[in-house]
Amino acid sequence: MPEAPELDAAAARLRELAAGRTLTRLDIAAFSVLRTAQPPADSLIGRELSGVGRRGKHLLFDFEGRTAVLHLAPAGWLRHHPTAPRGRVPHRGPLALRLTFDDGSALDVTEQGTKKSAALWVSDEPSSLPTLARLGPEAGELAEGQCEALLRATSAQAKTVLTDQERMAGIGNAWSDEILHRARLSPFAAANRLGERTGALCAGLAETLEVAHAGLDGVPLDKLKAAKKKLLRVHGRTGQPCPVCGTAIAEVSFAERSLQYCPGCQTGGRRLSDRRMDRLLK
Repeated sequence: MPEAPELDAAAARLRELAAGRTLTRLDIAAFSVLRTAQPPADSLIGRELSGVGRRGKHLLFDFEGRTAVLHLAPAGWLRHHPTAPRGRVPHRGPLALRLTFDDGSALDVTEQGTKKSAALWVSDEPSSLPTLARLGPEAGELAEGQCEALLRATSAQAKTVLTDQERMAGIGNAWSDEILHRARLSPFAAANRLGERTGALCAGLAETLEVAHAGLDGVPLDKLKAAKKKLLRVHGRTGQPCPVCGTAIAEVSFAERSLQYCPGCQTGGRRLSDRRMDRLLK
């Protein structure tokens, strides 16, 4: 799922490509994407795109005071066309919606796979939408003291705290793996039992986001996913050598996702229990 660093890079690129342009057409290709009825989505037509921002894992498109809030979900992404494709908008396939602007360009929101969960809200008061109102402070804006207090206040696992959007917003499965690796902490460590390692986790959070933003700055939309993958040291690299210590990266699998970690750097050489894999090997 797109997370804060790549969404910030995408927002910056979209501001370069489309800010100041007037929306001339809005095609909803997958009706499941639209989550609000009032104001209607087509009320954005004729309005100028005055800005693109981010809150948590959402992109916010400001059309002269009326905001389109977009959540890309696990398999969603964006594609910019300098010239809008001709012909009817397909209602099958990956296209979820298309925004066409007065310069003839278009922005597609796509979602691969059969599980469609990308979402679009239109609102004059976006902060009141439940999907935004529930969010905690931005992970990248936490002061060191705030971060440490947040961790000490819960017995939840470190991985869970990092990805809980109500505690801190913007971090998901991939960058949380990277943060924990940089902090040299087990993903299953209890947040309120980290002791002096609490500061290490907060430092790992700040450093990882700094590296991510620097590495993705200025990258075109169609190359952001590949650029993100190159920055990842453990996530998605099961079996490969850790770039820090050389230990093979290990994995714990869950129903719909998995996490990766380095046993050498994070768990004292011990492999964490993977019940799903254990069942397969029996």
